[in-house]
Amino acid sequence: MRRIIAYLIRFAVILIGYVVGSLAASAFLNILVLAHLGYTPADPEPTATASLYFSVPFVALFVAYFAFMPAAVVILTAEVLGRRDWLFYALGGAVIALVFLGFVHNVGDANFDVTETNARLAVIGAGMVGGIFYWLSAGRWAGSWRREALPDLER
Repeated sequence: MRRIIAYLIRFAVILIGYVVGSLAASAFLNILVLAHLGYTPADPEPTATASLYFSVPFVALFVAYFAFMPAAVVILTAEVLGRRDWLFYALGGAVIALVFLGFVHNVGDANFDVTETNARLAVIGAGMVGGIFYWLSAGRWAGSWRREALPDLER
């Protein structure tokens, strides 16, 4: 019974971490777009600031949707190997972004493809930010379910 509870708790932590990582990647992309358009924190526009409340969660839905399968592979690998370092998750986020960029390039829709170098780098940076925030919220305890699920051998 303890084993099942440990698995369920870890699964819930992973889901929460995935949501946090998706929101962080979305916020990073939104801030880059606003900065590209000339928004500066020194001269705040009320409409630009208020739009973040809607656009960050909305874009996070797309981030979470397109990153789900490659992120599942990275998260499963981290859990099995017990990787707890931030660099693994940052590089994993970059790999997830590269898989996404390869996917949108191979779809063949010219309107969906990301062709500008700065946009590609922004997507890769967002993947890295998402990976780091996943590590902050869930990755630091990767593989902890194995310790809790193992029987106590000292008795």
